[in-house]
Amino acid sequence: MAIPFQAEARTTGTQGDLRKLRQSGIIPGVVYGTKLGKPMTVSVSEKELLALLRSHPHALLELDIPGAGKQPVMLTGVQREPLSRAVLHIDFHQVNMNESIKTSVRLDMVGDAEGVREGGILQAMLHELEIHCLPNQIPDAIEVDVAQLGIGENLLIGDLRLPSGVTTRVDAEQVVVTILAPQKELSEEEAAEAAEETEEAAQRSHEAKMSVHTSE
Repeated sequence: MAIPFQAEARTTGTQGDLRKLRQSGIIPGVVYGTKLGKPMTVSVSEKELLALLRSHPHALLELDIPGAGKQPVMLTGVQREPLSRAVLHIDFHQVNMNESIKTSVRLDMVGDAEGVREGGILQAMLHELEIHCLPNQIPDAIEVDVAQLGIGENLLIGDLRLPSGVTTRVDAEQVVVTILAPQKELSEEEAAEAAEETEEAAQRSHEAKMSVHTSE
């Protein structure tokens, strides 16, 4: 379902005009699309834009532009100031509701992992997944059920249950989340033995390098 989003048509301005616009809490942007004929310059509320970027940066939007009507679009470009990361400019692209698109969607970890209850550490390797689907089939998020994961176990892309109509071309063997073993605290004796073993290994490595060097 498309998220309603408001924009205002604007005329092309100078750099000074755009700076004043941003200072007043308004972000300039452009809407691209074959049905528009030519790119349309718009402006949006910075407050509403930042809320969108935090919650649904890849969502299908119903962009309401006075004089142009409501357009199905997606946010495809965000230009930021390098140091402050403040948003300077945005790009929207009109989408065809009957054509599959490529986008990304958030992965939500759900469930109380068995391995975590045993002292393991849950580590998410992916936070978003690239998907293909029709614009109106984009999910808010894809749930990743970690409840059955034990220590040392992984959940792969191929294990995910994707919503109907949604596919991905990401390698099915790629790890999404894993449960790491807890870090063991060594006793003084174990730490001394580990240090001695490391020193011996380093010495053997040094001797091997010396041997290779002298044989050349």
